[in-house]
Amino acid sequence: MTATGVPADLVSRYSRTPTGRAWIESLPERLERGLRRWELEPDPEAGPWSGFGAFVVAVRRGGQPLVLKLAYPHEETASEPVALRLWSGRGAVRLIADDGEGSLLLERLDSGRRLQEVPFPEACAVWGGIMRMLSIPEDDRPDWAALERLDARAEQWSDELPERWERLERPFPRWLLEEALDVCATRGTVGRRGGRDVLVHTDLHGMNVLGDHDGGFRAIDPQPAVGEAEFAVAPMLWNRLPELRRNDAPDALLDRCSELAAAAGLDAEASRAWSVLREVENALWYAARPGHRGDFERSLWVASALCCRPLPGLPPASELKRLD
Repeated sequence: MTATGVPADLVSRYSRTPTGRAWIESLPERLERGLRRWELEPDPEAGPWSGFGAFVVAVRRGGQPLVLKLAYPHEETASEPVALRLWSGRGAVRLIADDGEGSLLLERLDSGRRLQEVPFPEACAVWGGIMRMLSIPEDDRPDWAALERLDARAEQWSDELPERWERLERPFPRWLLEEALDVCATRGTVGRRGGRDVLVHTDLHGMNVLGDHDGGFRAIDPQPAVGEAEFAVAPMLWNRLPELRRNDAPDALLDRCSELAAAAGLDAEASRAWSVLREVENALWYAARPGHRGDFERSLWVASALCCRPLPGLPPASELKRLD
C-alpha cells in the first residue's frame, strides 16, 4: 500500500505512461468526490483492493456495505455500467449508481470467495448457471445501442489479423492464423447463419466471479458485448491450465470446453471456434509487446490444443504462465 492508499501494484502498472500517472495522481481527489456525492464513509475493516484497471474502496452508507470502484478511463469503463444496468443484479454485481466518468457505486460481494478456488467440476456447474442468467436477449432498452457487436469484431479481425501477423514477422505457423480466419468468416457479420444475440460477459473467468451473501456467486468486471454467448467460454479455458491432466492436457482442455458449453447450454463447436480465434488474437497482442513471452506461449498452447495440433516447442500446460 502506498502513502496515498492506492495499492502499490496499481501504481506500478500505471506509472509507465503520462496518462497512467495522471490517473494515479487523480485517485485521491476522485475518491473524495465519490464519498461526498453519494454520502459514503470509508470502511476501515475492509479493502482497498485493485483490479487490473481499477481502484476499489470498501465503503458504507447508512450501515450498508458497498464498494466504490474508480476505473481507469478506457472503452470498457463506459460499457460496464451499461451492462450492469441491463442485468440488474441477476447473475452479476448490482450497480447502485455511477457518475458517467468511471466511478461506480456497487454492492459489496465477498472478495475472499472466488470461483477460481472452487474445484473445476463444481465451478463448471456454477459458471454455467451464471452464464444462463447473464445471457439475456436484446430488448427495446436504449442501453443496448452502446455495446460492441461481436460479429462486427470478428469482421474487423478478419482484416487486421493477417496484417498484424505479417508485421510481427509471422510469429506462429500460417495454419493457425488460417484457423482463426475461418472462424472470422463463419462467426462474423457476413458468414453467420442465424443465431441468437445476447449480452455477453467477455471476461467471465474464476477471478471475476465472487461469492454473494446468499451462498451463491455473481460476476464482476464484465467487459460486455452483444453476440453469441459461446464467445464467453475462452477465459475459463486459459485461466486454469495447470490443473489439466498432465498426460493428455490438450485432450483435457477440449473436454473442458465441451463441459463448459454443456453447463451453459451452449454449442460446443462454436465455443471451441470462438476460443481459438480469441487466443490467436491474444497471441498477436502479446507478440507485439516486450516482456509477454509467457503470455504469448500460453495463448499459442491453448489455440493450437483446441485445434488438435499442439505446437511443438511450447512448455507443457503445467509450466505455462499463470493468469490470475
